Amino acid sequence: MTTTQNKEVSSVDSTNEIEKKSLTKNDNNLTKQDFRSIFWRSFTILGSFNYERMEGLGYLYSMEPALKKIYKNDSEGLKAAMHRHIAAFNMTVAPSPFVMGISVAMEENAKKDPTMDPSSINAVKVALMGPLSGIGDTFFWGIFRILACSLALGFATQGNPIAPLVLLLVFNIPNFLTRWIGLKIGYSRGSELLNSLEQSGRMPLFTHCAGIVGAVSIGAMVATLVTITCPLSFEVAGQAVVVQEYLDQILPALLPLSATLCIYAAIKKGIKMPIIILGIVLIGFALGVAGIIAL
Repeated sequence: MTTTQNKEVSSVDSTNEIEKKSLTKNDNNLTKQDFRSIFWRSFTILGSFNYERMEGLGYLYSMEPALKKIYKNDSEGLKAAMHRHIAAFNMTVAPSPFVMGISVAMEENAKKDPTMDPSSINAVKVALMGPLSGIGDTFFWGIFRILACSLALGFATQGNPIAPLVLLLVFNIPNFLTRWIGLKIGYSRGSELLNSLEQSGRMPLFTHCAGIVGAVSIGAMVATLVTITCPLSFEVAGQAVVVQEYLDQILPALLPLSATLCIYAAIKKGIKMPIIILGIVLIGFALGVAGIIAL
């Protein structure tokens, strides 16, 4: 066998080895079956949607097979990891396995490296929610859904019985592919990125930056999704004074931020969520009737 042939065989073997290991980095005995389980479980992410943790429980259910393998001999580590992934999470469902793949890679790294800050795992999740939701909503709800419905309607108006099948296939084929390929890329590329950061000593910087991006994302969601204003106004020396305008000069979205921080403080004190929700309803009703706040 010539030198060129040896190189070709070596190259093919190397490629096959990379393909085999792309979803099976066996430090924790994770297998393709575990990733298939994550993939199929990801379809249930909206099954327990609620307004406290949104998709959090579905995310944890999807991650469970991998977490049990990673922390198979560490019950406290498993408990902490499950607590991390039941936190509030909300994004377009199709790209969510991509984030799950990254989470699996980061959990593996957290298990191997005691110096890694586990809070960075959720920080990365929060940082990715906004951008991926924007992309997912645009493609799946803005393009694929409309395209699927348009094609299906064309067949339906002609009385063609394949119309429902066309609707399902055109919408769901990109959905399935995005989930599976996203999971593979999230895990393999996430592992490569984390290994590179660890070897270069930039992991603390990455963790810090992820925390900043996560905090900024939460702040942006508070400013855009929490709508509380003060409609009070009165006259001073013949001029109308609108309280909300002065509050905006102090800090835009001051009332939404204050309300969010109060709720966060209540959660940190261990107050039960039903009591917090009841308090929001009663206080909001009283202040609304008094004309102090408006939603």
